[in-house]
Amino acid sequence: MAGRGLPWIAFRQGALTVEARQDCESAWAAHMLESFRSLSPVSQALVATTGTYLLTAIGTLPVFFFKSAPRRLMDGMMGFAGGVMVAASCWSLLVPAIASGGVAPAAIGVLAGGAFMYLADQMLPHLHAEFPDEAKSEGPPVVWRRPTLLMLAMTLHNFPEGLAVGVSYGGDELGAATALAIGIGLQNVPEGLAIALPLRRSGMSRGRAFFWGQLSAAVEPIAGVLGASLVLVSGALLPYGMAAAAGAMLYVVVEELIPETVRSGETDVATLGFIVGFTVMMSLDNVLG
Repeated sequence: MAGRGLPWIAFRQGALTVEARQDCESAWAAHMLESFRSLSPVSQALVATTGTYLLTAIGTLPVFFFKSAPRRLMDGMMGFAGGVMVAASCWSLLVPAIASGGVAPAAIGVLAGGAFMYLADQMLPHLHAEFPDEAKSEGPPVVWRRPTLLMLAMTLHNFPEGLAVGVSYGGDELGAATALAIGIGLQNVPEGLAIALPLRRSGMSRGRAFFWGQLSAAVEPIAGVLGASLVLVSGALLPYGMAAAAGAMLYVVVEELIPETVRSGETDVATLGFIVGFTVMMSLDNVLG
């Protein structure tokens, strides 16, 4: 041992330092997880949906450095978002809804969620948030400014996502709810950028374009708290709430995301992105849930 000298001692001390750091990090992670578990479902939903909002803001940051991105890249990213939403609707919401209440409540919930989004889509004037420089206003004709129409579109699009996360935490399935929140957060990353870049390209300042991009998910914490609270009021609402959130998200994907991503005529990239997003969300749900 003595013959190994100072180099061996230094190496051993370094190894012990790394081990100690890893132990501290593991203890910190365990403490954070236990702290999160101790929160009420409403607080868990608020923390999780605040995280999904922050991921949207992070995804919007490139607007400070770029005015545009390749359309094929954006199509692929938005296809990924659609795949995550469809997989989340199936694995994270409909399967638990059927297991909790049976097929009938799940079917009623899906239809109710889709019907609600249809009525909102018809009654509220709005502008599809993704690629807003290419979109036309929908709903009743109004003379409102473009930012106001964008705001309504953002609310329509992101409310079901926050609601889905909140309902899941209200159902007291922490692993599945966290998997859903991670998936929603991942698909939020490109959404803010898809809004901000066209606005920046049209002449809007970096700060304002970032503001509108990150704002696209600001409604999610509100919806998350509402979803968790409704389920806690009555556990019988859980399968209906889960299925309604699924129906609303499916409506958004089919009515908005898919048409927007194939508008350019290049369908392959968006389709591949969809499949990847679906696979990622399916894996998250089955590993964490």
